[in-house]
Amino acid sequence: MNKLVPRAMYYFHSVDRRNLGISKHFIPSLSKIKYGPVDDSYWLRRLDHKDWLAPNEVLKIFTNIRHPDLLTGAFEKVTTRMDYKPSEALYSLIIDKLAYARRFNEVEDLLKRAKNENCRLSDEFFYRLIKMYGNVANHPEKAIETLRNMPSFHCWPSVKTFNYVLNMLVCTRQYEIVHEIYMSASKLGITVDTCCFNILIKGLCQLNRLDAAFALLHELPKQGLEPNATTYSTLMHSLCKNGRLDEAFEVYKRMENEGIDLDTVTFNVLISGLCRQGRVDEGLNLLKEMKLKGCYPNSGTYEALLCGFLGKKQFVKAKDFMEFMISQGSKPSFSSYKLIIEGLCSEDSLDDAYSVLKQMVEHGFVPRMGTWKKILTCMF
Repeated sequence: MNKLVPRAMYYFHSVDRRNLGISKHFIPSLSKIKYGPVDDSYWLRRLDHKDWLAPNEVLKIFTNIRHPDLLTGAFEKVTTRMDYKPSEALYSLIIDKLAYARRFNEVEDLLKRAKNENCRLSDEFFYRLIKMYGNVANHPEKAIETLRNMPSFHCWPSVKTFNYVLNMLVCTRQYEIVHEIYMSASKLGITVDTCCFNILIKGLCQLNRLDAAFALLHELPKQGLEPNATTYSTLMHSLCKNGRLDEAFEVYKRMENEGIDLDTVTFNVLISGLCRQGRVDEGLNLLKEMKLKGCYPNSGTYEALLCGFLGKKQFVKAKDFMEFMISQGSKPSFSSYKLIIEGLCSEDSLDDAYSVLKQMVEHGFVPRMGTWKKILTCMF
């Protein structure tokens, strides 16, 4: 593994699913569960049924139990039946509901039980669990612990699960732990991919260590990997943020020379960089080039150009561009409407301001008191 570790990583120092007989898509998300007219006691009584309970029937019972207080007791009851052995699908369903109720101590107890009973759990199960710890519980330490403990459940993490943890740490700016987790890849049986390097490059860009980020870019071919549009877009975004727009365009030309497919994100990064420097006309030219290359603008593209006009206080041009933006099926943001109206009022362009106000209401936005004050001041 040491041969696979890029030298640039040292910059961080400073800072087999079991066949269950059911579809893997059977378990609904909690937001889509529809309960019937019966109460929990009805479903709990079903667990006392003397006839054989099919796995799908058990899942249906636990899906319809509403109160998390009853889940653990119901699980104990079903484990005493001779005709049923808890499966990954059941563990996944119960853990989802307990996590939704933020009962993570009970989640831990269930995991210990699954381990003691040698229940086969898949990488997808642990991926969902790690996401719960990261997103719902806001507990990245438990997410890391779960990743490291996967082999003890006879399950090796996929690169997707590994990269999720890596990205979570970069997003929370825990850079020293990023390096530690990356170094554990070989122990976890992980072969790093381009996505993994993209995450590391993003972390270095957040640290404004662009030289180290480019050093990591040069390591990719040595590992038998190729950079993609995300790799370059991340670097370009950091260059633009630091005012190094010419270098960002050099990266753009390099992408073209290497035959990498340009995407909307790539162009949005450059257009935003141009507009931040007041070079809106160049941004409009890049918009045309973008379309010629088969990339379709999105709301972010148009919003960046609109903000460029607003930044230069060209409010009439902003109004005209907003109308073009709407004709292309993209809706301006609330703040853009507000700034255009206030800017037009400051120039005593009441008719234009009223036109924008009308469009704002038609698109479902409600003007606030400050906007009305600007209009009334302009009128009187």
